[in-house]
Parts: sequence; structure tokens; C-alpha cells
Amino acid sequence: MDAIKKKMQAMKVEKDNACDRSDVCEEAMKAAKLRASKAEDEVSELAAKARQLETELDLTTEKLGIVSLQLEEKEKSLLAAEAEMNALNRRVSNLEEDLEKTEEKLVAANSKLDKAGTAADDSERAKKVFENKAVEDDKRIGGLEKELKEAREK
Repeated sequence: MDAIKKKMQAMKVEKDNACDRSDVCEEAMKAAKLRASKAEDEVSELAAKARQLETELDLTTEKLGIVSLQLEEKEKSLLAAEAEMNALNRRVSNLEEDLEKTEEKLVAANSKLDKAGTAADDSERAKKVFENKAVEDDKRIGGLEKELKEAREK
């Protein structure tokens, strides 16, 4: 009987130990379920954030595409403006060269004009001299004709 009592006490201790282990396991299971629940919530939040980031990425990618096209257009516009500026610079350079040539021609023409003016002044003086001489000659001829008439009449 003692053996049965000892056996019963041993079984009771074993049962208490098993119940304690069961309680510990249940607590561990509850804690694990709580951690799993929190992890699932975290996974849901991360999935939502991932979807939001993907949406933002899509929007940003679209914006990048638009800005890239605008940049290409601006670069083309810049190249066109630079080409136009180069053409205008060449035109200005050509016009400056033409201006220099024209100024040289103007200087030469003014020099010729001055020479022609001097020649015209000289010709005008000579004309006046010849006119005065012609008037004097006319007077002299008139006087000589008068003398000739008088001499014939005598």
C-alpha cells in the first residue's frame, strides 16, 4: 500500500509538474500568438507602405518622364538659340567687315572729292581769269574797232 501511495504521490507530482509545464507552454503560446499577431499587423502596415511607395514611385517615374521630355525640349531650344546666336555673330562680323570696307571707300571717295573740289576751284579761278581777260579783250577789241573806224574815216 505504501508503494501505491508513493506511486500516487509520484503521479500527483508528475501531474502537477505536467500542469505547470502545460501552463508555461500555454503562456508561451499566448505570447507567441501575441508576437505573431503584432508581426502580422506589422506585415500589413509594411505591405500598405510598400503599396504607397510603389504608387509614389509610379507617380515620380511619370514626373521624371515629363521632366526629361521638357529637359530635352529645353536643350533643343538652347541648341537652336546658340546656333541662331552664332549665325547672328557671323552676320555682325560680316557687317563690321562691310562697314570697314565702306569706310575705307568713303575715305577714298572723300579724298577724290577733295581733289575734285580743289580742281574745280582751280578751274573756277581760271574761268574768272579768262572771263576777265575776255572782257578786257572785248573792251580792247571795241576800242580798236572804234580806232579802226576813226582811222578809216580820216
